[in-house]
Amino acid sequence: MSAASEVRASYDTVAVDYEALLRDELDGRPLERALLTAFAEMVGAGPVADVGCGPGRVAAHLQALGLDVFGIDLSPGMVDVARAAHPGIRFEVSSMTALDVADGGLAGVLAWYSVVHMPDSELPAVFGEFARVLRPGGSVLLAFHLGDDPVHLDHAYGHPLSLDVHPHQPDHVASMLSDAGFGLLATMVRAPDGPEKRPRAYLLATLERVTCHPDIDDR
Repeated sequence: MSAASEVRASYDTVAVDYEALLRDELDGRPLERALLTAFAEMVGAGPVADVGCGPGRVAAHLQALGLDVFGIDLSPGMVDVARAAHPGIRFEVSSMTALDVADGGLAGVLAWYSVVHMPDSELPAVFGEFARVLRPGGSVLLAFHLGDDPVHLDHAYGHPLSLDVHPHQPDHVASMLSDAGFGLLATMVRAPDGPEKRPRAYLLATLERVTCHPDIDDR
């Protein structure tokens, strides 16, 4: 089974319990809410994609902040749960490596703990796709686990599964964002809280230049 298939199957399995367990998590996260508010103010009125939206709780928070937001997720089970929980928001099954969005069609991209299922080697392609769909000056906000060594999960959210979690180093992620045409605005790192075992990192950046698609020869 491919890595993407394992991610899809795992989140299909846990979707209902995941939504119930994390439904109100942002209520106790003032730092994260502050970052999301800053992101919303920077984006303004343009459309925003919550990439790897899970059950839609962060998309719903952004909508409450006034954003025109929609969500995508690799897991059909998560999308079903998100649609039921937040019927006023559009959710679709899709991959962050091939977004069904026109070039320059978005004002913002949120990837809230969704890049943790991508090893470093795959992030440049992901960030290139984010650059493609963002308008110049558009914003991206990333959240991920901080660290070096991947972790394999055989059980989570009350279910057996098979899922790899890839932590990342903020400086390395910032360098890859820069290569994709982004300018870093802020980095925040916080200590683990409660049952968390790793620090958390958050990067906010804006698209500074338009990058060429690798398949296009512009000589």
